[in-house]
Amino acid sequence: MNHSLSKLRILAVDDNRTNLHILQVFLKKLGHQVILAENGEEAVQRYQAEKPDMVLLDIMMPVMDGFEAARQIRALATERWVP
Repeated sequence: MNHSLSKLRILAVDDNRTNLHILQVFLKKLGHQVILAENGEEAVQRYQAEKPDMVLLDIMMPVMDGFEAARQIRALATERWVP
């Protein structure tokens, strides 16, 4: 496996703390660094501050839904593609 893909910085976003914790444990067990956010607005802020390699978004969240967060993150990620 390509070493650059073996450890990713992943932004995980979900308003359900149980789901977020399960995802965090799973991703860390795979060797990835996990950045957490509990709503779309927080996700956009964390994306700007942390510049993760990948973003995993829940769709239905308070404050800002996953669709709007994805649009804003894509607008911020002009120099590189972020899945």
